[in-house]
Amino acid sequence: MDFWNGRYHSLGCFNLPTVSRKRAPNLAFGSALYKIAVMNVISQFIDFSGSSVDVARSLIGTTLLVNGVGGQIVETEAYDHEDPASHSFSGPSRRNRVMFGPPCRAYIYRSYGIHWCLNFVCRTDGLGAGVLIRALEPLEGLDIMRARRGLDNARLLCSGPGRVCQALGITDEHSGMQIDSFPFQLVPAIKQVPILAGPRIGISKAKDVPWRFGLSGSRYLSRPFR
Repeated sequence: MDFWNGRYHSLGCFNLPTVSRKRAPNLAFGSALYKIAVMNVISQFIDFSGSSVDVARSLIGTTLLVNGVGGQIVETEAYDHEDPASHSFSGPSRRNRVMFGPPCRAYIYRSYGIHWCLNFVCRTDGLGAGVLIRALEPLEGLDIMRARRGLDNARLLCSGPGRVCQALGITDEHSGMQIDSFPFQLVPAIKQVPILAGPRIGISKAKDVPWRFGLSGSRYLSRPFR
């Protein structure tokens, strides 16, 4: 991934330290310093101890990479411990214990015994809240994603939570890992983006709660908003 390109280098609003090509001994070293700077600012632009709804909205437009592969988050869903559709609603268990904190970690579960799904844990320890990453616009490592997914259409590579995990190589081995350090990378959006809100998908309880968020106009959503 090239951290010198325009998409990731224009982060002046976050007061990141400048690492020039001339000052860095080589591009790899400069990129490493820049990655560290970006990681240090993640907690400044998203408060993962805040509500899942706020975090879910804030993540739209953020770039998510796992081992350098990924893209822009275009769709999320929020879940909370008082939400009957949430895994945490009935309290901690062996399956969902990661969801109860600490925040800023990955909670991975298998859906229908087939697909892995990636969630970001939020709120304070013990409350059980998270944000499901539903879709990305693929930007980095497209050849790797195509090989993992077995298809060429970029629009279908990450348009759904199971597809996201398959394309980015995410499994239950990532559950509990901090999302602000390797192999995860989160890069803040350089400008505000238009966000849609609506009911969540594929749940049987609290079906009308508008806790699904998406990037307006994106071609990479798992489903259109209604």
